[in-house]
Amino acid sequence: MKLLITGGAGFIGSNFIHYWLKKYPDDNIINLDVLTYAGNLENLADVADSKNYQFVKGNICDEKLVDGLAKNIDLIAHFAAETHVDRSVMDSGDFIKTNVEGTRVLLDAAKKNNVRFHHISTDEVFGSLGPNEPSFNEKTPYDPRSPYSALKAAADHLVRSYYHTHKLPITISNCTNNYGPYQFPEKLLPLFITNLLEGKKVPIYGNGQNIRDWIHVDDHNAGVDMIIKKGRIGETYCLGGNNELTNIELTKKILELMGKGEEMIKYVKDRPGHDLRYAMDISKAKRELGWEPKIKFEDGLAKTIEWYKNNKDWWKKIKSGEYNEYYKKQYEKLS
Repeated sequence: MKLLITGGAGFIGSNFIHYWLKKYPDDNIINLDVLTYAGNLENLADVADSKNYQFVKGNICDEKLVDGLAKNIDLIAHFAAETHVDRSVMDSGDFIKTNVEGTRVLLDAAKKNNVRFHHISTDEVFGSLGPNEPSFNEKTPYDPRSPYSALKAAADHLVRSYYHTHKLPITISNCTNNYGPYQFPEKLLPLFITNLLEGKKVPIYGNGQNIRDWIHVDDHNAGVDMIIKKGRIGETYCLGGNNELTNIELTKKILELMGKGEEMIKYVKDRPGHDLRYAMDISKAKRELGWEPKIKFEDGLAKTIEWYKNNKDWWKKIKSGEYNEYYKKQYEKLS
């Protein structure tokens, strides 16, 4: 099998490439990534010389490039996206280009070359849940509340439209918050871990009562694998970790594992339009695919902390601004 992975130098994409090449060593992967601030080829240094792996630097909005790469492949796994909500609030322009127009270019190439298409999406397209409301599922109406989630929702609808209009063989997965190695340290978990390793406080929005479900990136990628292999064409599958925690509960777990006290917490002004709760009903994936998360959150969190402890050179380059001056400025506002 030959796969085109978009955004493969990012957090989830690079972990997916590691996962796939380990499980399917005879398959071939082309990794298309433009290497914006969150794309880092150091994430893939250990597979860079593999005969089954090829990196192509390029933009998913480049129609000629994408069409050329889509020839003679079996599957496009579309991970590439602008993802950080705060960035979308400040400026949604790049999100429109990448998340919507880029997805359109990939879909057209898949249609032209008769390629199977899997789209990676998010639970944020469903909006916000109250504390006691039922979890999101595949039938939950879309209600995005940030520019990021609105544009991911647009991409989801566009993917489905190609199935209905053009009979393109597609599947979609909507997942909850991923965590694990190689995550860019503007996201909550790596930001908090690396702050504490540097002796800095951790910034919590508002009162810390916003609730998120956490899934280890390896469990997420195993779910994507099952959808690719066994999922019904045209269907969506929700993937979650069954680990609902308030942000303050999560923070206290990190502090405990790192031997720090609550004096390291810094409460900051809440994010505009901050969704209260995300939670995912994964019963369809269990029933149809035989998939469910296997990594216990406490174990996964401890291993993630250990990874950041052991890979200081990786994240210090990023936080110093060596890779991205914009990130440095945003980071300093939160420190």
